[in-house]
Amino acid sequence: MTEPRLNHVQCLDGRGLHRMAYWEWGDAANPRVLVCVHGLTRQGRDFDTLARALADEYRVVCPDVVGRGRSDWLADPAGYAIPHYVADMVTLLARLDATTLDWVGTSMGGLIGMSLASLPAAGGSPIRRLVLNDVGPTIEPAALQRIGTYVEQPVRWASLDEAADYLWSISEGFGPHTREQWLALTAPQLKPDAAGGLVPRYDPAIALPLRGVTAELAAAGEALLWAAYERIAAPTLLLRGAQSDLLSRATAQAMTARGPKATLVEIAGVGHAPTLVQPEQVAIVSDFLLSP
Repeated sequence: MTEPRLNHVQCLDGRGLHRMAYWEWGDAANPRVLVCVHGLTRQGRDFDTLARALADEYRVVCPDVVGRGRSDWLADPAGYAIPHYVADMVTLLARLDATTLDWVGTSMGGLIGMSLASLPAAGGSPIRRLVLNDVGPTIEPAALQRIGTYVEQPVRWASLDEAADYLWSISEGFGPHTREQWLALTAPQLKPDAAGGLVPRYDPAIALPLRGVTAELAAAGEALLWAAYERIAAPTLLLRGAQSDLLSRATAQAMTARGPKATLVEIAGVGHAPTLVQPEQVAIVSDFLLSP
């Protein structure tokens, strides 16, 4: 299979219902499920390469978190927050009828997975193995400021190549990519506008909740995330871009000693965050997920 199936699931929010899109690879009857969740401004097609590599082993499901990709935008931007995303994922898991699953989460997707894996559940968490891609309970403030500077900016491009050049200028932390790889990552990020140009496929309002984060709120959130991390029982792989400005080496090392005592693998020549497109990165994740 070279292309995924696009499906939707209805989820509840404070104003009513919204549709969350998800991309599905492999046999829909396969009880072995892998859920892959993207970063703040991205969408589920980021995982095409990883999904193709694992579709013979798993039913691979890559949602577009609400406000991104082919999912609806929220009427109330306050809903763009981790607890709401976790609730959407619980709805998705019910749709998939998945009693156990593995999880790969990049940045925001890792925070969603961490939160979900920490929830008390009769019979234990549904998450069997957890991959956290360049994220942890402590998030460096400078990285959030860097990301916030471009999320809300109105941008429009005349062509895919022009968009790819701009997106690369703000994404060099993803590490080396061929032009073909970068265009493949860029195209699903875009949608046409009424004038025939291209615009990002996400709601700029996803950044609004970040504006209200004070130092006190950030400290409280960090404490809650560490408490959640301590409750995770699933074997955990932690990937860190060796030049990451979001996940510090100190935080990564602490994650190997606390909670699930994650196995840490650093990716040389990459910042925030590894895209899991390069063969060696795919192999690291595949080996962890498929090991006995």
